[in-house]
Parts: sequence; C-alpha cells; structure tokens
Amino acid sequence: MARKPARAQELAPPRPETPRRARAELEFEEPAVLGALFGQFDANLVQIENRLGVFIGARGNRIQIEGPEDSVARARDVLKGMHGRLVSGHELDAGAIESLIAMSNEPTLEGIISGSVDAPPVMIRTRRKTIVPRSATQIDYMRALASRDLIFALGPAGTGKTYVAVAQAVSQLITGSVQRLILSRPAVEAGERLGFLPGDMKEKVDPYLRPIYDALYDCMPPEQVERRIASGEIEIAPIAFMRGRTLADAFVILDEAQNTTPAQMKMFLTRFGQNSRMVVCGDPRQVDIPGGDAQSGLADAVRRLEGIEDISVIRFSAADVVRHPIVGRIVEAYEGRAD
Repeated sequence: MARKPARAQELAPPRPETPRRARAELEFEEPAVLGALFGQFDANLVQIENRLGVFIGARGNRIQIEGPEDSVARARDVLKGMHGRLVSGHELDAGAIESLIAMSNEPTLEGIISGSVDAPPVMIRTRRKTIVPRSATQIDYMRALASRDLIFALGPAGTGKTYVAVAQAVSQLITGSVQRLILSRPAVEAGERLGFLPGDMKEKVDPYLRPIYDALYDCMPPEQVERRIASGEIEIAPIAFMRGRTLADAFVILDEAQNTTPAQMKMFLTRFGQNSRMVVCGDPRQVDIPGGDAQSGLADAVRRLEGIEDISVIRFSAADVVRHPIVGRIVEAYEGRAD
C-alpha cells in the first residue's frame, strides 16, 4: 500500500525576542548645573525619553533610567555627555542634545566630551565659543581639519561643513598659525535669476557669501571681524577673484563648490601656497551651474584626487544633520526619492 505523503508541519513564525530590561542610576556632584541639565519642566529629560524609549526619573541630584538595556546605556551616556558639556562651560540646547543622542552609538562619545590623557577631546576654540563634534562624521572632519593640507567635505545642508571649517580657520588665525583667512564661493543663484544687483562689487557679491559671514560672526566678535576684513586678514570674495594668485600662509575655504566648473576648480586648487590649508565644501546633489548639463568641478576633483597623500575626503549624510531633527528627515526623503 502506498504511503500517504507526510503532511507538512506548519511552523509558526518565530516570536521576536523581548528586549532585556535594565535600570541605571546616575548621581551628579555639581548641583549648580542640574537646572540646565534637566531643562525647563524637565524638557531635556523628556526629549531623551521620547527619542530612546526609556523612562527617566529625577530626584535631587540623582537620575534613574529604566527601559530596554541598549537604550538605557545610550541614555546614560547622553546624560553624562550633557553634564560634561555644562561643566566645561559649553552651551546645551535641543540641537546639542539631539547630536549627543545621534552619537550615543559611538564608543568615543564620552572621550569626545571629557577627554583624557591618552585621548584629548576633539574641539575647536574660538573667541566666542568652543565647538565640539555634533555628529560622528564631524569627529573625523575636525581631526582632518587639524592635520590635512586639503580637505573635501561633501554632504547635505545642515551637517556643519562650512561652519566647522570657518571655526577651524578662525582658531588658526587667532593662534597665528596662519596669517590670513580667504573665504570664497561661486556667485551662482540657486535655481533663480536675480538680475543685476545694485551697488559696488562688495554689495553685489555679499548676498552669495552671507552664510560665511554668519559663521564668522558666530566665532568672533563683530568688531574684530570688521577690523580684520578692513586690514585684509580676512578676505571674502567670489572664486573669480582667485585667478592668478598664490595663497600662502592662509586658511582657504571654498563653499558651495558643487557650483564650480572643472576649470574653475583646477584654477582654485592650484592657488595652493606654502603653509596653507584648503577646505572645499559642497553638496554634489545640489548643482546649480547654468546650462543644466555642465559637469561639477567638485565631483571631478574628488574623482581625480581622492586617495592622494595629505588629501582627505569627508562624506556627510542625512544622519549627520545637526539642525532641527526634521531637516535630517527631509534630506532622507529627498535622497531616497526616485527622480
């Protein structure tokens, strides 16, 4: 007699593992900073709770964290990082907390904030503030700015490419390691045609260079910025003004570099002089060169130069956006959209 085929046993899908629960307690010895640490109506603690899915209870100078094991560990590191920033005299706002949360997967988070003998903190000091990394990629970027001759910083808006470069340039000008700051960008409208602008040459190009001015004023007192511009220590000019020059003893930044042509980029890069450092910032996805089919000098330069000694290429992503968290989600939505 033929045997009946065995009936296939239906297997239930495996049940997802329940995350292990954990509890951690922190005690802070500086009561003067607790108000700023918790935030108004405990807003800072609520921000961490919502982002990491934990419960945080505060009593006096003690904080208790409960939730999934991994999230509790991250929340503990974020709170220690927040406390370290406040004790060191750094600002603490929602953006800084969001950045600490984003970096809480990085094993170097605590060392970045507090530093040690073997691993000094990664930071840039200027007249007005001290800048510490706000994303994992900014750690690599700051280290490259301190050690490499030519750095390409690629990525979307809001990742700190230009701001951090200007802060490093100001720091080196203050310490005397460079004699001049030269800040440039191509005078290309972002998809608009503004027509002829009134005024002298400075008044015509200033609208294109406004983001660079904003970063400068954030790092130096306004009167010092104006005095150094008047003396020529700080020069802000469109890229066309770079032709025929040799930029020695200078920290040179080219912003919005995706809007250069290959010929412009070659001209700019070959201005490099003795004791100089050059940073080229841009978003390869946001090319506004007139003509539509024109090749971006930024993409061309990275293709040719990546891998050469003393040249670093730092790539930022939407995960590195340090503006409002919604900016990162907007960037991700546009990057994932099929054109």
